[in-house]
Amino acid sequence: MAPKAGVSHSATTKRKGVPSEKQHGDSRAKKAKIVEEEIESDSESGEDLAEMPSRLKADYESKKLRDNGEASASNGQNSRENHLKQKQLAQERKAAKPLADEVARAKKLWERLRRKSHVPKEERLQLVDELYGIITGRVKDFVLKHDAVRAVQTAIKYSTPAQRKQIAKELVGTYAQLAESRYAKFLIGKLLVQNDDEIRDLIVPEFYGKVRKLINHSEASWILDDVYRGVATKEQKARLLREWYGPEFAIFQQTGEGEVTADLSKIFAAEPSKRAVVMRYLFDMANNLIQKKLTGFTILHDAMLQYFLNLKPESEELKEFVEVIKGDEAGDLLKNMAFTKSGARLVCLLLANGGAKDRKQILKTYKDTFQLMAADQHAHMIILAAYDTIDDTVLVSKTIFPEILGKSEGTDAEIVVFLANDLNARITICYLFEGMTRSLFPASHAADLEILKEIHEIRQTTSKKDAEIRRKELVGGMSLQLLAAVAAAPKELVATSFGCQFATDVLLSAVGDKKSALEAIASTAGGDPTPVVQDDMPFTPLPHISLTPFGGKMFKTLIAGGRFDKEAGAVKRVDPPLDFADILYPVIKEHAVQWAVGPSSFTIVGLLEAPDFSFKKELLDTLKASKKVLQKAATEETAYQQARDEAAKAKEEAAKAKGEKAKKGKKAPKQDVPKSKGNQGTKLILDMLKKA
Repeated sequence: MAPKAGVSHSATTKRKGVPSEKQHGDSRAKKAKIVEEEIESDSESGEDLAEMPSRLKADYESKKLRDNGEASASNGQNSRENHLKQKQLAQERKAAKPLADEVARAKKLWERLRRKSHVPKEERLQLVDELYGIITGRVKDFVLKHDAVRAVQTAIKYSTPAQRKQIAKELVGTYAQLAESRYAKFLIGKLLVQNDDEIRDLIVPEFYGKVRKLINHSEASWILDDVYRGVATKEQKARLLREWYGPEFAIFQQTGEGEVTADLSKIFAAEPSKRAVVMRYLFDMANNLIQKKLTGFTILHDAMLQYFLNLKPESEELKEFVEVIKGDEAGDLLKNMAFTKSGARLVCLLLANGGAKDRKQILKTYKDTFQLMAADQHAHMIILAAYDTIDDTVLVSKTIFPEILGKSEGTDAEIVVFLANDLNARITICYLFEGMTRSLFPASHAADLEILKEIHEIRQTTSKKDAEIRRKELVGGMSLQLLAAVAAAPKELVATSFGCQFATDVLLSAVGDKKSALEAIASTAGGDPTPVVQDDMPFTPLPHISLTPFGGKMFKTLIAGGRFDKEAGAVKRVDPPLDFADILYPVIKEHAVQWAVGPSSFTIVGLLEAPDFSFKKELLDTLKASKKVLQKAATEETAYQQARDEAAKAKEEAAKAKGEKAKKGKKAPKQDVPKSKGNQGTKLILDMLKKA
C-alpha cells in the first residue's frame, strides 16, 4: 500500500528487530522479577545474602530501594534517605570492581599532580613515586579505564626516561588496541612526544599489518597518521605506506638488508605483473576514505601521489582519479591536500596536466583560502603553479590577488608588509618579478624548484600562452596595489632584509607610476647616519638605514636602475628609467660625507657612476672638501673588519690548540686571514676624485 500524502516512506514503514520503549520496560521488569525470585529462593534455602555475587546483590538492593522510595513518596516522606542509600550502593558497586582502591588512590594523586603550580617540587616527586608504585605491573589494566588512564599520562609527564621505557615495554602488544580507545590513544602521544628512539621502535611496528583497519577507525586513524607524519623513520613510513598496495604487502613484510621502498615505480620495475592489482587496491582504499570525508591524512596524500605518478597519460584510470577528486563538492580534499608536501605537489601536477575547466574548478575551490596558503610551507606552491599554468590571467588576478594583497589600494599596507617578510608568502609575490633565483629560493626551498621544473616541462603541451606574456600580464594585475603599499609603509619595509628585497623588486619591475613609491623609499635615508647610543635610553633604536648592509644594497641597485646581468657583464637598466639618483641625493646631501665613509659608501659610488645623475659636480665638490676624512676612512680598519679579524684570530688559536693535541704527523689547518683594511667604497671614491 502506498504511503499517505505528506508522510515519508520511512515514517510509515515499521522497523523490524528494534524493540519499543514498552518492550524495554517489560524486559527490565521480567529481569527484576527473576532476580527477586532467585534471591527469595536462596534465602529460604538458608544461603547468606552476603555470599551472593556482587552484581546480583546490587540489582536486588537497587530494586528494593526503588520499592521503598515509591512507598515513602506515597506516604509523603522525605526521599533524602533513599537518595543517600542509592549513593552508597553506587559506591559499593564501584568498590566491587577490580583495582577499585588502586584506581581511587591514583585519581586522588592525579588531582593533586595536575595542579602543577600549586605543588612544590619535593612533594611532586613523592607523589610521582607513589603513583608509579601503584601502576607498576598494572599499566594495561589502568590504561583501558577512561578515568585511570589520565593518572598514567600524568605519571609519564613527570617520569624519568627509565620510567617511560618501563611503561612502554609493559604496554607492548596493546598499542593497536590503545589507538582505538577514545581516551587511551592520548597515552601513545605522551610516550612518543619525548622523541625516544627506543620507545618509537616499540610502538610503530605494532601498527604493521593493521593499517587498513586503523585508518578506517574513527579514533585510531588520527593516531596512526600522527605517528606516520611526525615520528616514524623513513623505513617505518615506507612499511606503513606499502600496506596501501594490497594484502600481500601487509601480511608479508619485507625482510633482509635491502632498502624498504614505498616508491611504486620501483616496485613495478621489479615486478610488472603486480601493477593492475596494486593500482586497483590502492584506488579503492583511497576512494573509500574520500567518500567517508576522511581526507586530512598525510598518509592518504602520499598514497594518492604514488597512484597519480604511476598513471598513464590520457588513460581511463587518470580520468577516473581526477573525477573522484573533483567529485568532492565541499572541496575539503583539495584544501587538505594543499597543506601537506605530497598533497601540494599532487595539486600542482593536476593544474599542470589539467584542462582549462579543471584548472578553473581547482582555483575556485581555494577561494577564501589563498591568504592562508600563501604563508604555508607547502600550499604556496599551488599559487605558483596557478601563475605558471593558467592562461586566463584575468581570472587569476581577480581570484588570488585580492585575497593575498587586500581588496583596496593603500589601506592594506600591513598585509603587504607581512607578505614581504614571511619566508613563504614573499615567494608568492616576488616570484613574478625574480623567477627561480637563488635569493628567492634558499636551500630550505630546494624542493620548490624541482616542482617548478616539473611543471614547466608539462605546461609546454598543456598551456597555450607564452610564459613571459603570462608573467607580464600578472605583474600588471598586482602592480598598482604593491606600489601603493610601498608608498604607504616605506619605513616598515626597509627595516628588514626581506623588506628591502621586496621594495627593490617592486620598484624595478612593477608597471605604473612609481614616483610616490620612489620618494617614499628615498625619505627613509634622511637624518644623520652617525650611530647614537645613550645609556639611559629605555630601548635600542633601529639603526639608520645606511648602517645596514641590506639598506645600502637596495639604494645601490635602485641608483643603478637595474640588476647586474652576468651574461652581459653590465647592469640591465629598466625602461622607463627610475632616475632614483636625483630623488635620493637631496635627502642625503647634508650627510654625504658620512655616507661616503660609512658602511653604505657604495651608495655614493653609485651616485657618481650613475649616467643620469644631475648633481654629480656638487657631490664631487663636497667630497673634495673632506678629502682628509675620506683618506682616514680608507686606511683605518672598519668595525666590520675588526670583528672579522678577531674572529679569524680566535679560529686560528683554536686550530693551534687542536693541533697540539692531535697525533704526531698531523698539522693544524691553515687559516687564511684577510689582510684588506679600510673602507673599500671610500677607496673607490678617492680614485674617482683623482680622475675628476
